[in-house]
Amino acid sequence: MQRVALHVEPLDVGDAANARDLLVIDEEERRKAARFRFDRDARRFVARRARLRMLLAPYTGEAPERLCFALGPHGKPVLGQGAPHFSLSHSQGVLMLAIADVAVGCDIEAIDPDLDWQPLAERLFAPAEREALRLLPAAAARRGFFDCWSRKEAYVKALGQGLSHPLDIFTVSVGREAQLCAEDGWAIVDASPDRHFSAAVVARADAIVLA
Repeated sequence: MQRVALHVEPLDVGDAANARDLLVIDEEERRKAARFRFDRDARRFVARRARLRMLLAPYTGEAPERLCFALGPHGKPVLGQGAPHFSLSHSQGVLMLAIADVAVGCDIEAIDPDLDWQPLAERLFAPAEREALRLLPAAAARRGFFDCWSRKEAYVKALGQGLSHPLDIFTVSVGREAQLCAEDGWAIVDASPDRHFSAAVVARADAIVLA
């Protein structure tokens, strides 16, 4: 059984917190923040990077501002040897961070009541998932789409491949109970914080306990 530390936090913070966060991130992150067109997006980016640093720092023995990140082959951020595995996701002003001793992926998605989700499902999901969604009532099907999407994203992020890994070559459940049918050795759990979001965590383990 694998213990996964899961953090869910708001990204819309006040001016004082934003000023503190700017002291935690590095110069390159500050330059990226300055390139955002809208102030809200810039502040969320700063909060996201600062919280990532502050939450990971206790596991490394380094100060948050001294953490150095590298990118994996498919763009997944990683820390150095001996550091924990982690996965970061965000949606509509909410951050989700999963930290574990093994490969881990998480994804959070705000349930969009206006998204035309059917064409996306037809193009990206496996046949069994599309059929399962067609059997659901309209409201449940919308929720099922986002549950399916967050579970798939969490898995490919755990693999370290992101959306370069085809989404239709493995299957997940579209109901409330999270299930994953892929290669052996992976476990999945629903991590949705409330009815407005769908979220999932996947880890290289036989089972997951969220902490």
